Amino acid sequence: MKKPEDFSHYFLYRWRYVIGYSLIGVLLISLLLFAGLLTPAGLSEAEMNSAATSASLSFTNPETLAVTNLPYRLLQAGVFSVFGISTFTIKLPSLILGLISAAGFILLLRRWFTLNVAVLASLIAVTTGQFLFIAQSGTPSILYIFWPIIILLLGTQITRVKKHRFAMKAAFVAAVALSLYTPLSIYPLLAIILTIFLHPHLRAVLRRLSKKRLAIISVLALFLVAPLVYLIVKTPSLGISLIGLPGTWPPNLLENAITVFKQYFLFWEPSATTVMTPVFGLGSMLVIAMGLYRLIRTRETTRSYLVTLWILCLIPILLLNPSYTSVSFVPSMLMLAAGLTSLIGYWYRLFPRNPYARIAGLIPIVILVAVFISTGLIRYAYGYHYTPTVATLFSKDLTLLPKDTKTLYVSEKEKPFYAAVAKYRDELTIADKRPEASSFTASRAAITTPPKGYKITRVVTNSASHESDRFFVYQKSEK
Repeated sequence: MKKPEDFSHYFLYRWRYVIGYSLIGVLLISLLLFAGLLTPAGLSEAEMNSAATSASLSFTNPETLAVTNLPYRLLQAGVFSVFGISTFTIKLPSLILGLISAAGFILLLRRWFTLNVAVLASLIAVTTGQFLFIAQSGTPSILYIFWPIIILLLGTQITRVKKHRFAMKAAFVAAVALSLYTPLSIYPLLAIILTIFLHPHLRAVLRRLSKKRLAIISVLALFLVAPLVYLIVKTPSLGISLIGLPGTWPPNLLENAITVFKQYFLFWEPSATTVMTPVFGLGSMLVIAMGLYRLIRTRETTRSYLVTLWILCLIPILLLNPSYTSVSFVPSMLMLAAGLTSLIGYWYRLFPRNPYARIAGLIPIVILVAVFISTGLIRYAYGYHYTPTVATLFSKDLTLLPKDTKTLYVSEKEKPFYAAVAKYRDELTIADKRPEASSFTASRAAITTPPKGYKITRVVTNSASHESDRFFVYQKSEK
Protein backbone atom coordinates (compact mmCIF):
# COMPACT_ATOMS: atom_id res chain seq x y z
CA MET A 1 0.00 0.00 0.00
CA LYS A 2 1.40 3.36 -1.01
CA LYS A 3 2.16 5.67 1.87
CA PRO A 4 0.46 9.06 1.91
CA GLU A 5 2.64 11.81 0.56
CA ASP A 6 4.54 13.77 3.21
CA PHE A 7 3.76 17.46 2.66
CA SER A 8 6.17 18.57 5.39
CA HIS A 9 9.03 18.71 2.85
CA TYR A 10 7.36 21.40 0.76
CA PHE A 11 8.64 24.94 1.28
CA LEU A 12 5.19 26.54 1.39
CA TYR A 13 4.00 23.98 3.93
CA ARG A 14 6.98 24.40 6.25
CA TRP A 15 6.83 28.20 6.13
CA ARG A 16 3.05 28.56 5.93
CA TYR A 17 2.65 30.26 9.30
CA VAL A 18 5.57 32.64 8.80
CA ILE A 19 4.13 33.61 5.42
CA GLY A 20 0.65 33.93 6.91
CA TYR A 21 1.72 36.19 9.78
CA SER A 22 3.89 38.27 7.45
CA LEU A 23 0.90 38.84 5.19
CA ILE A 24 -1.19 39.80 8.22
CA GLY A 25 1.47 42.32 9.28
CA VAL A 26 1.75 43.93 5.85
CA LEU A 27 -2.03 43.96 5.44
CA LEU A 28 -2.56 45.46 8.89
CA ILE A 29 -0.09 48.32 8.45
CA SER A 30 -1.45 49.08 4.97
CA LEU A 31 -5.04 49.10 6.19
CA LEU A 32 -4.28 51.34 9.17
CA LEU A 33 -2.50 53.84 6.94
CA PHE A 34 -5.37 53.67 4.46
CA ALA A 35 -7.92 54.20 7.22
CA GLY A 36 -5.94 56.94 8.92
CA LEU A 37 -5.10 58.95 5.81
CA LEU A 38 -7.76 58.26 3.18
CA THR A 39 -11.00 56.92 4.60
CA PRO A 40 -12.99 58.70 5.92
CA ALA A 41 -10.25 61.37 5.49
CA GLY A 42 -11.76 63.81 7.96
CA LEU A 43 -12.57 64.43 11.60
CA SER A 44 -15.84 63.59 13.29
CA GLU A 45 -17.29 65.83 15.98
CA ALA A 46 -16.23 63.26 18.59
CA GLU A 47 -12.62 63.43 17.36
CA MET A 48 -12.56 67.21 17.54
CA ASN A 49 -14.01 67.10 21.06
CA SER A 50 -11.40 64.52 22.03
CA ALA A 51 -8.58 66.71 20.73
CA ALA A 52 -9.95 69.73 22.60
CA THR A 53 -10.22 67.72 25.82
CA SER A 54 -6.68 66.32 25.53
CA ALA A 55 -5.21 69.74 24.77
CA SER A 56 -6.92 71.25 27.83
CA LEU A 57 -5.25 68.88 30.34
CA SER A 58 -3.15 70.63 32.96
CA PHE A 59 -1.48 69.11 36.02
CA THR A 60 -1.74 72.49 37.73
CA ASN A 61 -5.53 72.30 37.40
CA PRO A 62 -6.72 68.88 38.66
CA GLU A 63 -10.26 69.55 37.47
CA THR A 64 -9.09 69.19 33.85
CA LEU A 65 -7.89 65.66 34.68
CA ALA A 66 -11.33 64.50 35.85
CA VAL A 67 -12.12 62.93 32.49
CA THR A 68 -12.64 59.38 31.33
CA ASN A 69 -9.82 57.60 29.48
CA LEU A 70 -7.15 59.75 31.14
CA PRO A 71 -4.19 57.57 29.92
CA TYR A 72 -5.35 58.04 26.31
CA ARG A 73 -5.84 61.77 26.81
CA LEU A 74 -2.30 62.09 28.17
CA LEU A 75 -0.91 60.11 25.23
CA GLN A 76 -2.80 62.28 22.76
CA ALA A 77 -1.64 65.46 24.51
CA GLY A 78 1.94 64.17 24.34
CA VAL A 79 1.62 63.61 20.59
CA PHE A 80 0.25 67.14 20.19
CA SER A 81 3.13 68.66 22.16
CA VAL A 82 5.65 66.98 19.84
CA PHE A 83 3.95 67.15 16.44
CA GLY A 84 1.22 69.75 16.87
CA ILE A 85 -2.42 69.22 15.96
CA SER A 86 -3.34 67.94 12.52
CA THR A 87 -5.82 65.40 11.23
CA PHE A 88 -3.15 62.69 11.29
CA THR A 89 -1.76 63.50 14.76
CA ILE A 90 -5.28 63.44 16.21
CA LYS A 91 -5.65 59.90 14.88
CA LEU A 92 -2.05 58.80 15.57
CA PRO A 93 -2.56 57.56 19.19
CA SER A 94 -5.45 55.36 18.07
CA LEU A 95 -3.47 54.05 15.10
CA ILE A 96 -0.58 53.11 17.41
CA LEU A 97 -2.87 51.44 19.94
CA GLY A 98 -4.74 49.74 17.10
CA LEU A 99 -1.50 48.25 15.79
CA ILE A 100 -0.54 47.05 19.28
CA SER A 101 -4.05 45.67 19.80
CA ALA A 102 -3.92 43.71 16.55
CA ALA A 103 -0.48 42.29 17.36
CA GLY A 104 -1.62 41.40 20.87
CA PHE A 105 -4.76 39.75 19.55
CA ILE A 106 -2.71 37.61 17.17
CA LEU A 107 -0.49 36.49 20.06
CA LEU A 108 -3.55 35.82 22.21
CA LEU A 109 -5.15 33.68 19.52
CA ARG A 110 -1.90 31.70 19.14
CA ARG A 111 -2.08 30.81 22.83
CA TRP A 112 -5.78 30.03 22.93
CA PHE A 113 -6.20 28.24 19.59
CA THR A 114 -4.24 26.30 16.99
CA LEU A 115 -1.95 28.19 14.63
CA ASN A 116 -4.15 27.76 11.57
CA VAL A 117 -7.19 29.10 13.43
CA ALA A 118 -5.12 31.99 14.80
CA VAL A 119 -4.03 33.04 11.30
CA LEU A 120 -7.55 32.88 9.82
CA ALA A 121 -9.26 34.58 12.77
CA SER A 122 -6.60 37.31 12.87
CA LEU A 123 -7.14 38.08 9.19
CA ILE A 124 -10.88 38.42 9.74
CA ALA A 125 -10.51 40.53 12.89
CA VAL A 126 -8.13 43.15 11.47
CA THR A 127 -10.19 43.59 8.29
CA THR A 128 -13.58 44.15 9.90
CA GLY A 129 -15.06 47.58 9.34
CA GLN A 130 -15.59 48.01 13.06
CA PHE A 131 -11.92 47.49 13.92
CA LEU A 132 -10.67 49.73 11.11
CA PHE A 133 -13.04 52.54 12.03
CA ILE A 134 -12.18 52.40 15.73
CA ALA A 135 -8.44 52.16 15.01
CA GLN A 136 -8.48 55.30 12.83
CA SER A 137 -10.78 57.31 15.06
CA GLY A 138 -8.98 59.93 17.14
CA THR A 139 -11.09 59.09 20.17
CA PRO A 140 -10.48 56.73 23.11
CA SER A 141 -12.81 54.09 21.59
CA ILE A 142 -9.78 51.96 20.69
CA LEU A 143 -9.28 51.32 24.42
CA TYR A 144 -12.39 49.11 24.45
CA ILE A 145 -10.33 46.74 22.31
CA PHE A 146 -6.84 47.50 23.59
CA TRP A 147 -7.28 46.89 27.33
CA PRO A 148 -9.12 43.52 27.17
CA ILE A 149 -6.56 42.13 24.72
CA ILE A 150 -3.55 43.27 26.75
CA ILE A 151 -5.06 42.04 30.03
CA LEU A 152 -6.00 38.63 28.60
CA LEU A 153 -2.62 38.21 26.92
CA LEU A 154 -0.67 39.06 30.08
CA GLY A 155 -2.99 36.92 32.20
CA THR A 156 -2.46 33.98 29.85
CA GLN A 157 1.31 34.47 30.02
CA ILE A 158 1.24 34.35 33.83
CA THR A 159 -0.35 30.90 33.82
CA ARG A 160 1.92 29.46 31.10
CA VAL A 161 5.43 30.90 31.25
CA LYS A 162 8.07 30.16 33.86
CA LYS A 163 10.54 32.97 33.16
CA HIS A 164 9.94 36.61 34.10
CA ARG A 165 6.67 35.74 35.80
CA PHE A 166 6.97 38.56 38.33
CA ALA A 167 7.43 41.09 35.51
CA MET A 168 4.37 39.62 33.80
CA LYS A 169 2.36 39.92 37.01
CA ALA A 170 3.44 43.54 37.47
CA ALA A 171 2.53 44.36 33.87
CA PHE A 172 -0.81 42.58 34.28
CA VAL A 173 -1.69 44.55 37.42
CA ALA A 174 -0.56 47.82 35.80
CA ALA A 175 -2.78 47.14 32.77
CA VAL A 176 -5.73 46.28 35.02
CA ALA A 177 -5.26 49.45 37.08
CA LEU A 178 -4.90 51.74 34.07
CA SER A 179 -7.87 50.13 32.33
CA LEU A 180 -10.12 51.33 35.15
CA TYR A 181 -9.80 54.86 33.73
CA THR A 182 -11.78 53.63 30.70
CA PRO A 183 -15.59 53.27 30.85
CA LEU A 184 -16.93 49.71 31.10
CA SER A 185 -13.48 48.20 31.79
CA ILE A 186 -14.80 47.04 35.15
CA TYR A 187 -16.95 44.40 33.42
CA PRO A 188 -14.20 42.37 31.69
CA LEU A 189 -12.32 42.54 35.00
CA LEU A 190 -15.42 41.31 36.81
CA ALA A 191 -15.61 38.39 34.37
CA ILE A 192 -11.92 37.60 34.99
CA ILE A 193 -12.38 37.72 38.78
CA LEU A 194 -15.44 35.44 38.63
CA THR A 195 -13.56 33.03 36.36
CA ILE A 196 -10.62 32.89 38.78
CA PHE A 197 -12.88 32.03 41.71
CA LEU A 198 -15.14 29.62 39.81
CA HIS A 199 -12.58 27.67 37.77
CA PRO A 200 -10.58 25.11 39.80
CA HIS A 201 -7.38 25.43 37.75
CA LEU A 202 -7.20 29.20 38.20
CA ARG A 203 -7.98 28.86 41.90
CA ALA A 204 -5.01 26.52 42.20
CA VAL A 205 -2.78 28.97 40.31
CA LEU A 206 -3.90 31.78 42.63
CA ARG A 207 -3.07 29.75 45.74
CA ARG A 208 0.46 29.11 44.46
CA LEU A 209 1.26 32.80 44.03
CA SER A 210 3.82 34.29 46.40
CA LYS A 211 2.12 36.35 49.12
CA LYS A 212 5.11 38.69 49.32
CA ARG A 213 5.06 39.42 45.61
CA LEU A 214 1.29 39.83 45.67
CA ALA A 215 1.73 42.50 48.34
CA ILE A 216 4.29 44.34 46.19
CA ILE A 217 2.02 44.18 43.17
CA SER A 218 -0.93 45.39 45.24
CA VAL A 219 1.07 48.49 46.20
CA LEU A 220 1.69 49.14 42.49
CA ALA A 221 -2.03 48.81 41.78
CA LEU A 222 -2.94 51.22 44.58
CA PHE A 223 -0.39 53.72 43.32
CA LEU A 224 -1.89 53.67 39.81
CA VAL A 225 -5.51 53.72 40.96
CA ALA A 226 -5.09 56.42 43.65
CA PRO A 227 -5.39 59.36 41.17
CA LEU A 228 -8.60 57.85 39.81
CA VAL A 229 -10.09 57.52 43.29
CA TYR A 230 -9.16 61.14 44.01
CA LEU A 231 -10.75 62.35 40.77
CA ILE A 232 -13.96 60.38 41.44
CA VAL A 233 -14.21 61.87 44.93
CA LYS A 234 -13.75 65.35 43.46
CA THR A 235 -16.11 64.68 40.53
CA PRO A 236 -18.64 61.90 41.34
CA SER A 237 -20.11 62.06 37.83
CA LEU A 238 -16.82 60.58 36.58
CA GLY A 239 -17.55 57.36 38.46
CA ILE A 240 -21.01 57.13 36.90
CA SER A 241 -19.48 57.54 33.44
CA LEU A 242 -16.89 54.83 34.12
CA ILE A 243 -19.50 52.19 34.93
CA GLY A 244 -21.39 53.06 31.74
CA LEU A 245 -24.72 54.24 33.13
CA PRO A 246 -26.76 56.37 30.71
CA GLY A 247 -27.16 60.10 31.21
CA THR A 248 -30.96 59.91 31.38
CA TRP A 249 -32.71 57.67 33.87
CA PRO A 250 -34.67 55.45 33.71
CA PRO A 251 -33.64 54.21 30.26
CA ASN A 252 -36.15 52.89 27.75
CA LEU A 253 -35.11 49.23 27.83
CA LEU A 254 -37.50 48.17 25.06
CA GLU A 255 -36.24 50.86 22.70
CA ASN A 256 -32.64 50.05 23.62
CA ALA A 257 -33.24 46.34 22.98
CA ILE A 258 -34.60 47.17 19.51
CA THR A 259 -31.55 49.35 18.85
CA VAL A 260 -29.19 46.55 19.90
CA PHE A 261 -31.07 44.10 17.67
CA LYS A 262 -30.72 46.44 14.68
CA GLN A 263 -27.02 46.99 15.36
CA TYR A 264 -26.25 43.27 15.32
CA PHE A 265 -28.95 41.53 13.27
CA LEU A 266 -30.43 43.97 10.72
CA PHE A 267 -28.42 42.49 7.84
CA TRP A 268 -30.83 43.63 5.13
CA GLU A 269 -30.43 47.34 6.01
CA PRO A 270 -26.70 48.04 6.37
CA SER A 271 -25.70 51.59 7.20
CA ALA A 272 -22.56 53.58 7.96
CA THR A 273 -22.58 56.46 10.40
CA THR A 274 -20.35 56.85 13.42
CA VAL A 275 -21.23 53.17 13.98
CA MET A 276 -21.25 50.76 11.03
CA THR A 277 -24.26 48.48 11.28
CA PRO A 278 -24.72 45.62 11.36
CA VAL A 279 -21.59 45.36 13.49
CA PHE A 280 -20.72 42.00 11.90
CA GLY A 281 -21.81 40.50 8.59
CA LEU A 282 -24.24 37.60 8.36
CA GLY A 283 -21.50 35.05 7.66
CA SER A 284 -19.41 36.22 10.60
CA MET A 285 -22.43 36.08 12.90
CA LEU A 286 -23.12 32.48 11.88
CA VAL A 287 -19.54 31.48 12.70
CA ILE A 288 -19.78 33.43 15.98
CA ALA A 289 -22.95 31.46 16.79
CA MET A 290 -21.02 28.24 16.13
CA GLY A 291 -18.31 29.51 18.46
CA LEU A 292 -20.87 30.21 21.18
CA TYR A 293 -22.21 26.68 20.80
CA ARG A 294 -18.67 25.32 21.09
CA LEU A 295 -18.09 27.34 24.26
CA ILE A 296 -21.22 25.80 25.76
CA ARG A 297 -20.08 22.30 24.81
CA THR A 298 -16.59 22.88 26.24
CA ARG A 299 -17.85 24.79 29.26
CA GLU A 300 -15.27 23.19 31.55
CA THR A 301 -12.39 25.09 29.90
CA THR A 302 -11.03 28.37 31.26
CA ARG A 303 -11.75 30.34 28.11
CA SER A 304 -15.35 29.09 28.02
CA TYR A 305 -15.83 30.26 31.60
CA LEU A 306 -14.31 33.65 30.82
CA VAL A 307 -16.03 34.45 27.52
CA THR A 308 -19.42 33.27 28.78
CA LEU A 309 -19.21 35.38 31.94
CA TRP A 310 -17.92 38.30 29.89
CA ILE A 311 -20.94 38.18 27.58
CA LEU A 312 -23.32 37.88 30.52
CA CYS A 313 -21.76 41.01 32.05
CA LEU A 314 -22.02 42.99 28.80
CA ILE A 315 -25.64 42.20 27.90
CA PRO A 316 -27.18 44.42 30.65
CA ILE A 317 -24.78 47.25 29.79
CA LEU A 318 -25.68 47.16 26.10
CA LEU A 319 -29.37 47.24 27.04
CA LEU A 320 -28.75 50.27 29.26
CA ASN A 321 -26.47 52.04 26.76
CA PRO A 322 -26.55 50.63 23.19
CA SER A 323 -23.90 53.07 21.96
CA TYR A 324 -21.12 50.96 23.47
CA THR A 325 -21.02 48.40 20.65
CA SER A 326 -17.20 48.44 20.63
CA VAL A 327 -17.03 46.52 23.91
CA SER A 328 -18.40 43.42 22.18
CA PHE A 329 -15.61 43.24 19.59
CA VAL A 330 -13.04 41.15 21.50
CA PRO A 331 -15.42 38.49 22.91
CA SER A 332 -17.12 38.26 19.51
CA MET A 333 -13.80 37.65 17.74
CA LEU A 334 -12.88 35.01 20.34
CA MET A 335 -16.17 33.25 19.62
CA LEU A 336 -15.49 33.55 15.88
CA ALA A 337 -12.13 31.83 16.42
CA ALA A 338 -13.91 29.10 18.38
CA GLY A 339 -16.36 28.71 15.48
CA LEU A 340 -13.50 28.33 12.99
CA THR A 341 -12.00 25.70 15.30
CA SER A 342 -15.25 23.74 15.07
CA LEU A 343 -15.33 23.99 11.26
CA ILE A 344 -11.73 22.87 10.76
CA GLY A 345 -11.93 20.24 13.49
CA TYR A 346 -15.07 18.70 12.00
CA TRP A 347 -13.42 18.30 8.60
CA TYR A 348 -10.26 16.83 10.11
CA ARG A 349 -12.31 14.27 12.03
CA LEU A 350 -13.92 13.14 8.78
CA PHE A 351 -10.51 12.45 7.18
CA PRO A 352 -8.01 11.84 9.99
CA ARG A 353 -5.42 10.09 7.79
CA ASN A 354 -5.98 11.35 4.25
CA PRO A 355 -3.70 14.38 3.66
CA TYR A 356 -5.29 15.18 0.30
CA ALA A 357 -8.77 15.35 1.78
CA ARG A 358 -7.52 17.42 4.72
CA ILE A 359 -5.94 19.99 2.41
CA ALA A 360 -8.91 19.94 0.01
CA GLY A 361 -11.20 20.61 2.96
CA LEU A 362 -9.29 23.76 3.78
CA ILE A 363 -10.07 25.25 0.36
CA PRO A 364 -13.74 26.10 1.11
CA ILE A 365 -12.73 27.39 4.55
CA VAL A 366 -10.08 29.64 2.98
CA ILE A 367 -12.66 30.84 0.45
CA LEU A 368 -15.07 31.54 3.32
CA VAL A 369 -12.44 33.57 5.16
CA ALA A 370 -11.56 35.42 1.93
CA VAL A 371 -15.23 36.36 1.54
CA PHE A 372 -15.32 37.64 5.13
CA ILE A 373 -12.18 39.72 4.53
CA SER A 374 -13.31 41.17 1.20
CA THR A 375 -16.81 42.01 2.42
CA GLY A 376 -15.39 43.66 5.53
CA LEU A 377 -13.03 45.83 3.49
CA ILE A 378 -15.67 46.66 0.89
CA ARG A 379 -18.19 47.63 3.57
CA TYR A 380 -15.66 49.92 5.21
CA ALA A 381 -14.31 51.51 2.02
CA TYR A 382 -17.69 52.11 0.38
CA GLY A 383 -19.51 52.89 3.61
CA TYR A 384 -17.14 55.63 4.72
CA HIS A 385 -16.00 56.94 1.35
CA TYR A 386 -18.99 56.89 -0.98
CA THR A 387 -22.09 57.04 1.23
CA PRO A 388 -23.56 60.57 0.89
CA THR A 389 -24.93 60.69 4.45
CA VAL A 390 -21.48 59.97 5.87
CA ALA A 391 -19.79 62.91 4.15
CA THR A 392 -21.47 65.42 6.45
CA LEU A 393 -20.26 63.57 9.55
CA PHE A 394 -16.55 64.12 8.89
CA SER A 395 -14.96 67.53 8.49
CA LYS A 396 -11.86 68.30 6.45
CA ASP A 397 -11.75 71.90 7.66
CA LEU A 398 -8.52 71.50 9.63
CA THR A 399 -6.75 70.34 6.48
CA LEU A 400 -8.29 73.18 4.46
CA LEU A 401 -7.32 75.93 6.93
CA PRO A 402 -4.68 78.07 5.18
CA LYS A 403 -1.23 77.53 6.67
CA ASP A 404 -0.47 81.25 6.68
CA THR A 405 -3.50 82.11 8.83
CA LYS A 406 -2.58 84.49 11.66
CA THR A 407 -6.00 85.40 13.02
CA LEU A 408 -8.93 82.99 12.93
CA TYR A 409 -12.51 83.84 13.79
CA VAL A 410 -14.81 80.88 14.47
CA SER A 411 -18.21 80.21 16.03
CA GLU A 412 -18.64 79.46 19.72
CA LYS A 413 -19.19 75.78 18.95
CA GLU A 414 -15.94 75.58 16.98
CA LYS A 415 -13.88 77.64 19.42
CA PRO A 416 -12.73 74.83 21.83
CA PHE A 417 -11.28 72.79 18.97
CA TYR A 418 -9.53 75.65 17.19
CA ALA A 419 -8.26 76.99 20.51
CA ALA A 420 -6.57 73.61 20.93
CA VAL A 421 -5.10 73.92 17.43
CA ALA A 422 -3.82 77.42 18.20
CA LYS A 423 -2.21 76.18 21.42
CA TYR A 424 0.31 74.24 19.33
CA ARG A 425 0.64 76.84 16.53
CA ASP A 426 2.57 79.84 17.77
CA GLU A 427 1.56 82.05 14.86
CA LEU A 428 -2.19 81.33 15.11
CA THR A 429 -4.56 83.39 17.27
CA ILE A 430 -8.24 82.70 17.87
CA ALA A 431 -10.24 85.92 17.99
CA ASP A 432 -12.76 86.23 20.84
CA LYS A 433 -14.82 88.69 18.85
CA ARG A 434 -15.00 89.79 15.25
CA PRO A 435 -11.41 90.89 14.57
CA GLU A 436 -10.35 94.30 13.34
CA ALA A 437 -6.97 93.27 11.95
CA SER A 438 -5.95 94.17 8.41
CA SER A 439 -6.66 90.59 7.38
CA PHE A 440 -8.19 87.54 9.03
CA THR A 441 -9.75 84.18 8.23
CA ALA A 442 -13.27 83.26 9.30
CA SER A 443 -15.08 79.94 9.24
CA ARG A 444 -18.36 79.51 7.43
CA ALA A 445 -20.26 79.19 10.71
CA ALA A 446 -18.74 82.34 12.20
CA ILE A 447 -19.80 85.01 9.69
CA THR A 448 -22.97 84.94 7.63
CA THR A 449 -22.54 88.42 6.13
CA PRO A 450 -19.25 90.12 5.18
CA PRO A 451 -18.13 92.67 7.79
CA LYS A 452 -18.14 96.31 6.78
CA GLY A 453 -14.84 97.65 5.55
CA TYR A 454 -13.57 94.21 4.47
CA LYS A 455 -13.56 92.35 1.21
CA ILE A 456 -13.21 88.64 0.54
CA THR A 457 -9.90 87.83 -1.12
CA ARG A 458 -10.14 84.06 -1.00
CA VAL A 459 -12.76 81.38 -0.44
CA VAL A 460 -11.54 77.98 0.74
CA THR A 461 -13.84 75.17 -0.41
CA ASN A 462 -14.15 71.42 -0.20
CA SER A 463 -15.58 68.92 -2.68
CA ALA A 464 -19.07 68.74 -1.12
CA SER A 465 -22.10 69.67 -3.19
CA HIS A 466 -23.64 71.67 -0.33
CA GLU A 467 -22.02 74.14 2.09
CA SER A 468 -18.68 73.66 0.35
CA ASP A 469 -17.42 77.15 1.28
CA ARG A 470 -15.54 76.46 4.52
CA PHE A 471 -13.29 79.47 5.16
CA PHE A 472 -13.23 83.08 4.00
CA VAL A 473 -10.09 85.19 3.94
CA TYR A 474 -10.93 88.85 4.55
CA GLN A 475 -8.78 91.85 3.72
CA LYS A 476 -9.47 95.37 4.95
CA SER A 477 -10.62 97.55 2.08
CA GLU A 478 -8.58 100.58 1.14
CA LYS A 479 -10.34 103.89 1.73
